[in-house]
Amino acid sequence: MRTVVIALASIIALASIATAPAYAQMRGKGGAKNPGSEQQTAEQKRKAAEAEKAYKAALDKIPDKKKSDPWGSVR
Repeated sequence: MRTVVIALASIIALASIATAPAYAQMRGKGGAKNPGSEQQTAEQKRKAAEAEKAYKAALDKIPDKKKSDPWGSVR
């Protein structure tokens, strides 16, 4: 009886996975792009450039990772 219940549960689980829609691969409704979304105003371009500059400055502030030697004290 136990094996029958386990078999039915696995069949139900596999059936629900196989029939699930793949929403992650679609772009919104119908997959069409918004044609006006690619054009940027001068203000948006300036803000994007400032954000990129701030991002690169923040990356430069991160110190380089030192090499670690976990066996250094044992040798």
